[in-house]
Amino acid sequence: MTIQQKTQVGQPVPVLPDTAPFAPEQRAWLNGFFAGLLSVEAQPGVTALNGALPPAAQTALAGDGDDGADPWHDPSLAIDARMALAEGRPVRRKLYAAMAQQDCGQCGYLCDTYAEALAGGAETKQNLCVPGGKETSRMLKKLLEDAPAAPVEADAAPIAQAAKEPARPGYARDLPVPATFLGATRITGELSEKDARHVVFDIASSGIDYVPGDSFGLLPTNDEALVDAVLAAMRAPADFPITGGKTLRQSLIEDYALGLAPDMLFELTSYIVGGDRRKKAKALAKGLDPDGDAARFDVLHVLEHFGPMHPDPEAFLECLEPLQPRLYSISSSPLATPGQLHLTVDAVRYDVGQRKRLGVASTFLADRLKSGSPVKVYVQKAHGFALPADPKTPIIMVGPGTGIAPFRSFLWHREALRARGEAVGPSWLFFGHQREATDFFYRDEMEQLAASGSLTTLTTAWSRDGEAKVYVQDRMREAGPELWRWLKQGAHFYICGDAKRMAKDVETALTDIAAENGSMSAAGAKDFIAELKSAGRYQADVY
Repeated sequence: MTIQQKTQVGQPVPVLPDTAPFAPEQRAWLNGFFAGLLSVEAQPGVTALNGALPPAAQTALAGDGDDGADPWHDPSLAIDARMALAEGRPVRRKLYAAMAQQDCGQCGYLCDTYAEALAGGAETKQNLCVPGGKETSRMLKKLLEDAPAAPVEADAAPIAQAAKEPARPGYARDLPVPATFLGATRITGELSEKDARHVVFDIASSGIDYVPGDSFGLLPTNDEALVDAVLAAMRAPADFPITGGKTLRQSLIEDYALGLAPDMLFELTSYIVGGDRRKKAKALAKGLDPDGDAARFDVLHVLEHFGPMHPDPEAFLECLEPLQPRLYSISSSPLATPGQLHLTVDAVRYDVGQRKRLGVASTFLADRLKSGSPVKVYVQKAHGFALPADPKTPIIMVGPGTGIAPFRSFLWHREALRARGEAVGPSWLFFGHQREATDFFYRDEMEQLAASGSLTTLTTAWSRDGEAKVYVQDRMREAGPELWRWLKQGAHFYICGDAKRMAKDVETALTDIAAENGSMSAAGAKDFIAELKSAGRYQADVY
């Protein structure tokens, strides 16, 4: 690796190239170290350090040990890229790289603590990473199969044992409590391409509380029509008794995921059917896609495509994944609506071939639950996503679509503080969607918050209202000088929404704004964003 020389104000300063295999935090530290080292050597009468680097720098440059750095911890990176970055690291770090990198908490851990628990043997379930899905569980299985038979990492077990704090009812996926569903009101117009809902729960008697930034987990059930179609396709009686006391139909409704088919189901299928169907089932079980249609295979499609099939009901269930809880960003404030908790949810419906596919939890809320129904729920406490401790701190929020959820919570919380006489700082919301007329979530509320002063600036972007598509990152660039002024005044920056594209584009825009308005190099701007993250001034809630 070559250390480049860049000239600033006539003085050569050593910097690592942008392509160096370090996280921005590592690169910033090493750049500073090298600059300091060489300037010390240049001063007469001062003893040089004999070329010795401190241990942290030696480890980073060697790139071989477990230095705790995580250059792959980026949800916009594909799993293959993350695994390449983790090459040569200990098993627990490779497991970490295989996670979905969102720290969403749906698995009951953070990404790194889930990896530690698997490596140390404290956790045996390899399918808990909900956003990582099948690609993560496949990689975890491979990594653990390839690991030594002895304890994977001698020092990982005690870390894994401490990975989870003692759980309390209502604050862990395994210990849900009942809350009352009050309703799911549509907040998109009739002509909108989306069906977004404002969802309200009564939590007054649930024993749980929350703060802005927390997430809400709920245990949905499957669509009964889908379950009945599965039963018909496998030619099994609905009342077939299952070990544990439930019927087959009850189990499929309440306990098992009917989305993307697990590899084990393809494996079972390969023993039931023959010929070309067997060959294809075996290929799909290995993660291959011989006909380019692997993404179409949910559980029902497996039964229909490879049928007629009549698997043993309990063997069939053993091949399915458990129905996982779903997490949503909370969009209310306990100060503004005590005893209630609100969500902002897109009802997911899409066509695959001739069949309508449904989002399990979103249509559970939008279509299947009746007002007054009890639902098993829990609060997932936020990890590094919260309002500043000082309410006078300026905040910049970027949340297109349902990404507005936590920022509605932030704004109403500050409105409640203002109403009781507390001083609150300025706030700036960037919101975007397809069309202003049909997709402007909470428009009346935002105007009310703006009138009261709790929302200082509202900037919107509508991607389908003009000839050119305009997104929130475009509006950020347009407002670059003012955004930079807010950041220099100590503003905290927040983003919520799609991890793969939008969040990455927003971070790129903010990096470019820093470079242009802060007179920084590209590497310097990246290091500035890294410093914001390290200081807790750049926080993301992505999915």
